[in-house]
Amino acid sequence: MNIRAMREQDYEAVFKLWCEIKGFGIRSVDDSKENIITFLRRNKGLSVVTELANEKNGYAKGSIVGSILCGHDGRTGGFYHVCVHQDFRKLGIAHKMTEFCLAALKKEKINKIALIAFKINDLGNEFWKNYGFTLREDANYYDLSLNEHNSTHFVEK
Repeated sequence: MNIRAMREQDYEAVFKLWCEIKGFGIRSVDDSKENIITFLRRNKGLSVVTELANEKNGYAKGSIVGSILCGHDGRTGGFYHVCVHQDFRKLGIAHKMTEFCLAALKKEKINKIALIAFKINDLGNEFWKNYGFTLREDANYYDLSLNEHNSTHFVEK
């Protein structure tokens, strides 16, 4: 498996991966090709994909089986859409991608990272706890949508 920075031309394969992950939330505007390319340009070299070095489990060489969107605001890093295809879980892919992103953020002199894991995402929550992330219970998370067309669709597979 090859762990490497996500490129703009990876969008279609990454979006296809997102659509194969049960319970994955895809936002109609934020996750459009245009917006993801803007995100990648703003956070050059921080996001990551895992692609197959060889054909495996019926998947072609070069297939993308994992991804993390990673960015920062100059102060705090953020992980978005962390996923590994279910046929390739428990192989250390998420760990290696996380290491890639953390190293890239450290290079940018970012000292803290935050992420959101849905409460129903048992696998993800367990991963982040085991990795050493701390569940904050001293803060509330708020959001406000500035675009009524930016709805979330959850993958049902």
